[in-house]
Amino acid sequence: MKVLTALLCVLCCLGGQLQASERGDAFVRANVLAILYHEMGHALIDVLALPVFGQEEDAADVLSVLLINDLYEEEEASDIIYDAAFGFLGEAQENEPALWDVHGPDLQRYYTMICLFYGASPDARADLADELDLPAERAETCEEEFGLAADSWGPVLDDIAAGDEASSMAYEGQDNTLIGQLVADEVMALNGDFDLPERLVIAVEDCGEANGFYDPGLRRITICTELDGYLRALTDF
Repeated sequence: MKVLTALLCVLCCLGGQLQASERGDAFVRANVLAILYHEMGHALIDVLALPVFGQEEDAADVLSVLLINDLYEEEEASDIIYDAAFGFLGEAQENEPALWDVHGPDLQRYYTMICLFYGASPDARADLADELDLPAERAETCEEEFGLAADSWGPVLDDIAAGDEASSMAYEGQDNTLIGQLVADEVMALNGDFDLPERLVIAVEDCGEANGFYDPGLRRITICTELDGYLRALTDF
């Protein structure tokens, strides 16, 4: 695939003199953050009893991009989007699309992630859209798509904004691994940004599969340690 070859070149350039292990760490970090924010979308829909008009998985994908855009400075946000989008692209290369699944095809999720992020700041992110091969036909609608996403999720995030540091989110599990330390730190940071009406547990643990998921019965997000090896294998980092 043309875009995969091009993106590999982009990632190599972005990596500069970084060692493979450091690039791998950055790739794992970006994708785990995107997965965590996606699962936060499911958690907020459940905890806040939000209406969803369409696929819930799509709504969670949208929140993930909005949080990356809102919580990080421009350079770091762009780096996260590059790697997280490449995660979708790598999965699209590895797996046949399961059109029966509740998730959209990985290649579609790739383009939607890029489009939304580009649409948040088209002038500043034109090079990013070009490097990641966003078609001009889709690029024309991205600013409007981001505006709709911000109008939809923005009031929700405003309602749960923390006036002071909150503690409605709790971390459980391993914190002596890259993913564990990342998620533990992220929970602390999210408590500074948001205050939920009910307690939400965010855990890192062995699952027997590379996955992340939200359990509404337990009000618990689980990020699986197996993601580390799986994500590195997507790019041989």
